[in-house]
Amino acid sequence: MPELPEVETVRRGLQPAMEGARIVSVETRRPDLRFPLPEKMGETLAGRRIEALGRRAKYLLVELDNGMVLGCHLGMSGSFRVEDEDAAETPGVFHHERSKDSAHDHVVFHVVSADDRVRRIVYNDPRRFGFMFLTRRTELDDNPFLKGLGLEPTGNALDGAALAGMLAGRKTSLKAALLDQKAIAGLGNIYVCEALWRAGLSPKRMAGTLVRRDGTPTERCTRLAEAIRTVIADAIAAGGSSLRDYMHADGTLGYFQHSFRVYDREGEPCLRSGCSGTIRRIVQSGRSTFYCPACQK
Repeated sequence: MPELPEVETVRRGLQPAMEGARIVSVETRRPDLRFPLPEKMGETLAGRRIEALGRRAKYLLVELDNGMVLGCHLGMSGSFRVEDEDAAETPGVFHHERSKDSAHDHVVFHVVSADDRVRRIVYNDPRRFGFMFLTRRTELDDNPFLKGLGLEPTGNALDGAALAGMLAGRKTSLKAALLDQKAIAGLGNIYVCEALWRAGLSPKRMAGTLVRRDGTPTERCTRLAEAIRTVIADAIAAGGSSLRDYMHADGTLGYFQHSFRVYDREGEPCLRSGCSGTIRRIVQSGRSTFYCPACQK
């Protein structure tokens, strides 16, 4: 499933074609994806102008000029393709190739962009685990899909003190605590593994041990907060990682997975300078965890 950097890469790739564009019509080629599509979706969106293309956690948010927001989740295999008379581009960078089979084109947005180019924004999803929903902008925070999501890991708000507040008293593993979307929104398995390696912390460590008795962050906690922010920033800059062969709007590819230090490297030597450890894979809460037992404590 796409993680936050991949979704942000898709958002940035779609932004030039969608922001400021007018939606002429919408084709819904089936009534549902993972869930039923919004009732009268085509009728509701036709004629509307897209004011902004945003993101919350792993959700794309298409903000319209009538105060409505179309939310989109890519699921496991969803992607958007931008088509015009000259080319077809699939923005993003994915580890597993995105489908280009038109049989899986389930929703097609016909738009006139701000530069007066006629385009089609095509949502393709072979496994149909993605979904879309409509809500008012004023009700966005109370939407069932978005309600209760935690802090975004993309800004300075995620510091040692904020992380300490999330981890204080937690008797679960550090890995499980960081995957809690009510704590940090959009942080997924890959980047938790990578951030823990950067911070030199074991995924099996008890989460509460990073917080002092008075609730203030330890040095380890502050180091982990910085590692989370930087690994997410690096992955966004590189264009995402968990999905491969998923093209940016300009046709270039990014491969942050070439910079993985632990993820999917079971049995390989640790890349930390001076460490002679070997990357190990364990399973925590049904998810694969990759770490170096020699240098992550």
